[in-house]
Amino acid sequence: MDKIILIGGSPTAGKSFTAKKIAKLLKIPQISTDTIRRHMRKTLPCKKYPKLNLFTGVNAEDYLSTHSVLQIVKDQNTESEDVWRGIQKYMAADRNKESYIIEGIAILPKFVAKMSHKNKKIIAVFLIDENRERIRKTIYTRGLWAEANKYTHSVKEKEVAWVIAFNEYIKREAKKYGCIVI
Repeated sequence: MDKIILIGGSPTAGKSFTAKKIAKLLKIPQISTDTIRRHMRKTLPCKKYPKLNLFTGVNAEDYLSTHSVLQIVKDQNTESEDVWRGIQKYMAADRNKESYIIEGIAILPKFVAKMSHKNKKIIAVFLIDENRERIRKTIYTRGLWAEANKYTHSVKEKEVAWVIAFNEYIKREAKKYGCIVI
């Protein structure tokens, strides 16, 4: 049976890396929710998907400096609601495609728990990384919302705290909905 592999989880946890490795091993395509989000922003009316544009035109440093970590998690998950609609449309349109992987932060346990696909088995897993120093190193090297060299260390520390809080959110939600966390 063909399958859809969904890999969600926190930033810096290795979702893209894992998806690429699995895709290569199984010789199946993979797509990122970032790609789906960008396509949706270019092609869909803002009025129909208002949550999708929550961060459009927002300066990362300004936003991160003025919002609490919990508000950042909440806002990210709010945006993910509209991205999830795009993911569902992508999966519905795949009638002739074989197995594939979708990965990204917009895949949340509450969405996965409610879904099914009539022609494919769905496998969902959530990745987290609780090693604060590894998270910090990744953020200071590459950044999250923008390139690392584009904003201050205090904002990078906010990103570290956000990733830790998002890990906790994923663990709680995965337990609530019976999802796998690695």
